[in-house]
Amino acid sequence: FCPAFSDSSAGFGLVKHQWENPDRHVSIDSVKDFLELTMIKMEAGTSGLFMIGGGVPKNFAQDTVVCAEILGKEVPMHQYAVQITVADVRDGACSSSTLKEASSWGKVETIYEQMVYAEATTVLPLIVSYVYHHADWRNRPAREWANLFR
Repeated sequence: FCPAFSDSSAGFGLVKHQWENPDRHVSIDSVKDFLELTMIKMEAGTSGLFMIGGGVPKNFAQDTVVCAEILGKEVPMHQYAVQITVADVRDGACSSSTLKEASSWGKVETIYEQMVYAEATTVLPLIVSYVYHHADWRNRPAREWANLFR
């Protein structure tokens, strides 16, 4: 999913590519990306978010609950959420939006949410190792989300 792809040097490259190839070019459709991610949320039912950083990708993933409701589908809020960030809301970073704030919009349950204020490269390996070695994921059925879009 590429919610803010054009806001990057690679996005500038695609603009140049489209300019030079007006009849045949690569195109990224962020609305379709959002619809597909919302379809995954609608199919999944229970869901959670694990976010590194914030900004557009964070909002993009959280907003699938709201988007599903706009499409006429009632879905539960994301049951849990973890965000690793160095941003601090006191200075306007993090879009002044913590996971507790996301719950006020009906996006995330506040029972299992955790802001991890740390640099991701230092804590992500520890979290991934913990999850992998506890092996709870082995008891979950495998999901093939790409099959929704065939």
